[in-house]
Amino acid sequence: MSSRLQTRRFVVLTLAAVLMVALTFSLGQWQLRRAAQKEALQAAIDAQNRLPAMDGRALLATKNIADVMHRRAVLQGTWQAAHTVYLDNRPMDGKSGFWVVTPLALADSGQWILVQRGWVPRDFGDRTRLPAVVTPEGLVNVPGRMAPPPSKLYAFEGADQGRIRQNLDVAAFSAEIGVPLLPASLLQTGAASEGLLRDWSAPNTGVDKHYGYAFQWFGLCALVAGLYVWFQLILPRRGKRHSQHS
Repeated sequence: MSSRLQTRRFVVLTLAAVLMVALTFSLGQWQLRRAAQKEALQAAIDAQNRLPAMDGRALLATKNIADVMHRRAVLQGTWQAAHTVYLDNRPMDGKSGFWVVTPLALADSGQWILVQRGWVPRDFGDRTRLPAVVTPEGLVNVPGRMAPPPSKLYAFEGADQGRIRQNLDVAAFSAEIGVPLLPASLLQTGAASEGLLRDWSAPNTGVDKHYGYAFQWFGLCALVAGLYVWFQLILPRRGKRHSQHS
């Protein structure tokens, strides 16, 4: 191989290695920044959990609902059982079933809020059969923590109508029942009752995932750098010394 061709090959491989090392190192740094953001978010969630439980009056006085997300609350009101919705394909403890969502009309106000009341198993023999859920009448106090509206799953057209639904959009549901709903929900907590389980998973911001990705990118960065040094610097010098001594 001519000297000029060797030089060109060395330059190309060097540029490729430098770009790859820079890219993977940058991606690793980005994952670390994402992890730091998620840690800050988790710290904010933990701080909200340490605050005293808020009542309906404090909730309605909140200008930005995001400021009280994940905070404990005890809301007083009346269940609107006629508008109960069963969200399908929602697991709990590894079992498939429904999340039961019922609006709560907050006391002394015209405002309603969706309450994720708990989980019930579904009847696999008759998938249209609704499980028995007890809904107390009259004024009730509902303990829980403030949460975003129920998470959404992929759904086919028409799957978000009726009592059994795949998803529940707050704005669309508010228009459907003709009552204003807060842009949040209450995740009801406490022991199992009324035919419902409440073994909700703790909020998880996914910090460990970002550290795992960062480790992979930095590992790839080190691998590329190590391979370049071995094949482009160390082996050629060994070859030259061997040829000189032979």
